Amino acid sequence: MVTVFRNSLSCQANRVAAVVMLLLLSSACQAKLSSTFYEKSCPNALSTIRKPIRTAIARERRMAASLIRLHFHDCFVQVLVFPSEKLAPPNNHSVRGFEVIDQAKSAVEKVCPGVVSCADILAVAARDASVYVGGPSWTVKLGRRDSTTASPCLACSDLPRPNDSLKRLISRFRAKGLSARDMVALSGAHTIGQAQCFTFQERIYSNGSNIDAGFASKRRLRCPATPGDGKSNLAALDLVTPNSFDNNYFKNLLQKKGLLQSDQVLFSGGSTDDIVSEYSRNPCTFKSDFATAMIKMGNIKPPTGSAGIIRKICSQVNN
Repeated sequence: MVTVFRNSLSCQANRVAAVVMLLLLSSACQAKLSSTFYEKSCPNALSTIRKPIRTAIARERRMAASLIRLHFHDCFVQVLVFPSEKLAPPNNHSVRGFEVIDQAKSAVEKVCPGVVSCADILAVAARDASVYVGGPSWTVKLGRRDSTTASPCLACSDLPRPNDSLKRLISRFRAKGLSARDMVALSGAHTIGQAQCFTFQERIYSNGSNIDAGFASKRRLRCPATPGDGKSNLAALDLVTPNSFDNNYFKNLLQKKGLLQSDQVLFSGGSTDDIVSEYSRNPCTFKSDFATAMIKMGNIKPPTGSAGIIRKICSQVNN
């Protein structure tokens, strides 16, 4: 009888232990991002990140656009830390700014070694880059871990392409939990930065009805029609104010002066025309929606808790 009683207690104890373990694992895997995540573990994290970001943009204004874009790609496919994804077609010779994130990571490691993830550093860097060039600020939610896996296939399948149709763009963003309005707002990041000739070559030589003839002619000066010639030549996404975060991008679309096909389709008689028109009239609405969309994008299934790691070097898996 005593033996049976003891066995019963042992079974109950095992069940309790199993339930506790499941709860702990569930909590770790479902950890919520928080703006105060490093308040105690690394209180100077944000100010430490900010300095190298500002220094980099002061040296090269284009870097602001590069860091925002890098965060966008990292949210969609976790591109930051994997050479294989850097070399995937949508990213190869396209995404840049890795060295700036490495500098920020190095600075943070000196203050709080092994505490702040590369993914969080990039999220903060994107916000600081926006602010530096006149864009909106937002409260960055933190607590991401760095991924331990990579998928070049995702980079090929999930990232928007320069020739995507409006339907395809909406589908890609919806798959990430982002609305059409979020998509248009995030596309407004093209108010700064540059694109390579090969991404808009077909558009400027198409003689289509959705591109201003004078605009196309000017763009052809540095982007030859011959495949391969000058394919890496750069052109500003916004000719009017290429280094300032404003709403001229949307004004350009109204005039059929979107550089990429995937820009112009946002205003081409489709379902997003009204949003583009609204943003062209109201820069405050655009900036507010952009900040909201950036927060939502930063919440796209980030690894948290035990689901990831804190990398010592952003380009390498810890030994």
